[in-house]
Amino acid sequence: MLKNKWSYLGLIALLLTFATILSCSDEAVKQPVAIAQQEEEPVFRAPDTSTIPHDEYGDMVRYGRELIVNTAYYLGPEGVKGHYLNNKMNCGSCHLDAGTRPFGLNYLSSHARYPQYRSRENRILTLAERINNCIERPHHGRPMPLDSKEMVAMVTYMKWLSQDVPTGKRVKGDDGIELEYPDKAADPEKGRLVYEQHCKSCHGADGQGQYNADSSTYTYPPLWGEYSYEDGSSMHRVLKAARFIKANMPHKLASWNKPVLTDEEAINVAAFINDDRIHQRPHMRNARGYENFKKKPIDYDTPPFADTFSSYQHKFGPYKPIIEYHKKNGLPVIFLH
Repeated sequence: MLKNKWSYLGLIALLLTFATILSCSDEAVKQPVAIAQQEEEPVFRAPDTSTIPHDEYGDMVRYGRELIVNTAYYLGPEGVKGHYLNNKMNCGSCHLDAGTRPFGLNYLSSHARYPQYRSRENRILTLAERINNCIERPHHGRPMPLDSKEMVAMVTYMKWLSQDVPTGKRVKGDDGIELEYPDKAADPEKGRLVYEQHCKSCHGADGQGQYNADSSTYTYPPLWGEYSYEDGSSMHRVLKAARFIKANMPHKLASWNKPVLTDEEAINVAAFINDDRIHQRPHMRNARGYENFKKKPIDYDTPPFADTFSSYQHKFGPYKPIIEYHKKNGLPVIFLH
């Protein structure tokens, strides 16, 4: 009888031990997953256009979006609302999906972050002034009146996009995608091969893009030449362009989470497109070249510089020594602006 009692108690203890082991094992499996889920920040998504209100505010939001998508029609050289652009590209040529695509130079947090300090002008800029920056540089145009209906509409649309973004904050996907920088300079000739394979079919062998059916704007914008972006614009910088290209090109094939090009290919093709020794483009007319040169993006190639590197290296790299120098000497490492 005693023997059976102790056997019974031993069986209970054994079962409890197994239960504890299984519980701990289950927790050990679950815990890393839970941590990973907590650490993974989702890409921010724009609000659905169906939620735009049907009132005066909503009308301005819709008009602002229309201006972003069809900028050349309204504001281009033959614009029905004014002649502010000097080419027929649209804002949406670079700010994809009406400025809503993740890692596609979107406007998702723009209104939440302006007014902000800009090192190019070395002062605080309003969002309307920043929009005029784009009209002057990528579009080689002249600024719109800050109080015009069209400017107010664009700002209103961007405000609507930023409605869920905390003031002064960024959201995941509103910046360029991260790249691993090679230990060597970008190679424009290798970039030419990438362009031939992945870009020429849309942007043309001569880089002049493709007009739409009535030639009022571009289906695919020019990447160099008289009607492309200025040499002082952001897309003229190799790393800025490469981060955009990696996340979005080739068109309809690549996305930020399923890229087609490698980091090195994106950097090389950006170098080919923006190599002034090969391709000409409009020269910077009104924009200044970073009055606060200590806060100049590392891939902006016009001196003066706060470091010891040449214009060539700022343009084509290698970029790691520049980054290391800036960190060592207390200088900011800037990719934006």
